[in-house]
Amino acid sequence: MTWVHTADLADLTRPQIAALEALPPRSLPQGTPLFHAGDRAQGFLMVLEGRVEVFLTGPSGREILLYAVEPGQSCVQTTLGLLGDEAYSGEALTATPCRAVMIPRGLFLSLMDDSPAFRRFVFRAFGQRMQGMTQLLERLAFQRVEARLAGALLDLAQGGAVHATQSELATRIGSAREVVSRRLEALARKGLVTVERGRVLLLSPAALEEIARSDADM
Repeated sequence: MTWVHTADLADLTRPQIAALEALPPRSLPQGTPLFHAGDRAQGFLMVLEGRVEVFLTGPSGREILLYAVEPGQSCVQTTLGLLGDEAYSGEALTATPCRAVMIPRGLFLSLMDDSPAFRRFVFRAFGQRMQGMTQLLERLAFQRVEARLAGALLDLAQGGAVHATQSELATRIGSAREVVSRRLEALARKGLVTVERGRVLLLSPAALEEIARSDADM
């Protein structure tokens, strides 16, 4: 089975499938930059394996993780850039080693014009991504930093530990490193975590879950 079929694009016409299958998958090492703020979208990246993270950097240099792109998902900024001819406002990096296919701009626009199946695929993924962006805005606007941090620790935990720097945690929850440091110290004083260099040990996931849910009704 080809990547076109596994990506839910089997309803395209045979010539359209052939055009996509002719595109060679690329192997991208972890940390590969895919676009920067001010760049123009050159194509539509289909992530087959791995994870790409998209960041927004403010004037102060502080970063926030907008979203991640995994297999079956789309990049809002790329879709807007291709359809609206807008420059990127953020930047993207591969968070893990990735396999991906780049659909060139011309082929992407042709498929959008000629293929209802491809349009459904793009707009369905776009709609799901926009829902995630709305949830991110709600968390930033209405959820306390402590609750966002507890949720991030639970999401990132592997074997009871989170391997991330305080700067990386701050980027993920849309805060400053100094704020994250103070909140981690407070959680440590409560006996919920142990903070080590580049690692946070979760001592009470149930208590962290309660904190993460504490703003659910806001």
